[in-house]
Amino acid sequence: MAVDRDHVLRSAAALLTRRSTATMDEVAKAAGISRATLHRQFAGRDALVRALEALGIAECEAALEAARPDEGPAGDAVRRLVAGIEPHAPLLAFLYTENQLFEGEEQNAGWARIDDRIAALFRRGQASGEFRIDLTPAWLTEALYGLLASAAWAVAEGRVAPKDFTHMIVELLLGGVRRPDTAPQRKES
Repeated sequence: MAVDRDHVLRSAAALLTRRSTATMDEVAKAAGISRATLHRQFAGRDALVRALEALGIAECEAALEAARPDEGPAGDAVRRLVAGIEPHAPLLAFLYTENQLFEGEEQNAGWARIDDRIAALFRRGQASGEFRIDLTPAWLTEALYGLLASAAWAVAEGRVAPKDFTHMIVELLLGGVRRPDTAPQRKES
């Protein structure tokens, strides 16, 4: 019987996003296959995590494409992007904690492509005067990743309602990146 690799990956993603320390035995059980079958597909946890990384990158790139980051006001594009990534945020939150994915020369070039496209969206918002210019696009990109992961964890733990995911992220992020109408007044001590 042929093993549906996509089913195995999605089962692994669903489990690991809830329990990041799940064993390969537990992953196999969640996918409804034997451990030996899982190991024929993925030589070990690292190979499984790398396959999940490829899935996560593909999901992010599809969400970016669907968000049309070059169209309309930059704030609207950020909102579309967050809404598009929302279904994949638990997987991204899991990947965000897998340090081996972001160290050394083996880093997947897909992350750089995603970083570049998101940073370009923030640069566009800065160039149009919509976003403040004292925060770098690279920092805003990292802040977005952090908010996506934090919201995914909060939803998974029941501390935040799933329906609030996009609103919370977009309002906090854009509230911080929007260019203020007036300069803040400093309090004198």
